[in-house]
Amino acid sequence: MSTKKDITEMSVEQKLKNLYQLQTMLSQIDRIKTLRGELPLEVADLEDEIEGLTTRLGKYNDEVKTISAGIDEKNAKIAEAKAAVERYKSQLNDVKNNREYDMLTKEIEFQSLEIELQMKRIAEAMRAIDAKKADVAQCNATLAERRADLDVKKSELEEITEETKAEEEKLREKAQDLEMCIEPRLLSAFKRIRNNTHNGLGVVYVERDACGGCFNKIPPQRQLDIRMRKKIIVCEYCGRIMIDPELAGVKTEAPVEEKPKRRLRKKAE
Repeated sequence: MSTKKDITEMSVEQKLKNLYQLQTMLSQIDRIKTLRGELPLEVADLEDEIEGLTTRLGKYNDEVKTISAGIDEKNAKIAEAKAAVERYKSQLNDVKNNREYDMLTKEIEFQSLEIELQMKRIAEAMRAIDAKKADVAQCNATLAERRADLDVKKSELEEITEETKAEEEKLREKAQDLEMCIEPRLLSAFKRIRNNTHNGLGVVYVERDACGGCFNKIPPQRQLDIRMRKKIIVCEYCGRIMIDPELAGVKTEAPVEEKPKRRLRKKAE
């Protein structure tokens, strides 16, 4: 492992080499993540949806229980009203005057209306329970579908993860070891650049006289500075760190020079 002094005294060329090697490893890790695609997000979304459906299902069941409890209360009121009707009817045989008779008949009528009212409310509550039970059935069906989908997605994700786990862990270990050989400030700058790019490339090489990241033309003098490897140079357009192709181990084709065309002489007439 490199010491702090070793890192500070390291040549710019070696720093650039380390950065590019780290870039290569991180790009390989990105490739592995790409293999997984949207599966981790899909799994998370399904888990969230299942949690929401489970909460909704519990709410529906609680509402059914509440309505059922209300029906029990109404049935109890009906029983009380029926008992009152029977009691008042039995008292009719013992009335001594019209006033008592009218009072008892009014009570019987009132209790009869109470029975009708509570029966009407029970019918409404039963319809509400039927609607809630339909919601529960639909929710259960959707929940079963989402759980089945989740099992499939999890299985696919586990399969891909298992296939790439060893390779990814090895790459991450190498990347961590390499990070110890890079100045913290330079490493921080590299990670910031990398996070701000769409393709995760923080280090690019010059290709066809242009930046390999944004493809803007690089002036000849700046290209010469890059080839000299004496200082860290970033693209003035995209901010990526630039290196020459040779340092990246890339062979570039020399531009083909066009041969001047021979001028045809006009034949004398």
